[in-house]
This record gives sequence, C-alpha cells and structure tokens, in this order.
Amino acid sequence: MDNRFDDFRMNIKYYRTKNGLSQAQLAEATSCSNGMIGLIEAGKAKPSFDMIISLSEALNVHPADLFLRNTSQTQIHIRKSLEDKIIQDIKQILQENLN
Repeated sequence: MDNRFDDFRMNIKYYRTKNGLSQAQLAEATSCSNGMIGLIEAGKAKPSFDMIISLSEALNVHPADLFLRNTSQTQIHIRKSLEDKIIQDIKQILQENLN
C-alpha cells in the first residue's frame, strides 16, 4: 500500500475519532455510505477529490492536513518526547534536592 494513502486513511480515522464521530456520523456528514468510510479507513477504497473536500469539511481540517503525515503517529512521537524530557527533568531535580 502507498505510504501517502496509509497516512491519509489513518488521518481520516484520527480526526474522526478526535471529533468524536462514528463512521456512520462521518458518512452522514459527507453524504456517503457508512460502508464507504469503513472501506477508506481500511485502505480498500480511495475517495474522489470531491469526497476528500467533503471529508475535510466534516472533520474541520484543511484537506492538506489529511495527506501531510500520519497525525496519530506524530502525536505519539510528541507525547513520548515530552515524557522523556519531563522524566529527565524530574530526575535532575530529585538529584539536586535530595543529595
């Protein structure tokens, strides 16, 4: 599967979940079938340009945001980096104040 399409379909799922929408709710907002949203997220169907615009509007994101990167992975990476930094800072504070 094409990495760009994998990023796209994962971003659809990420933004849908972030917006608290089920596949059925997103389908209703984009005037397509519930099955089509499931097929897109599973990587078994590729939406038309008009559908991409409709999806981005329903998800309240710019269409380009659906293609740039796998947002869910980016969020995981940012969280991990912050956790690592915070843990290092806590260890340093403890060492400075408890020795």
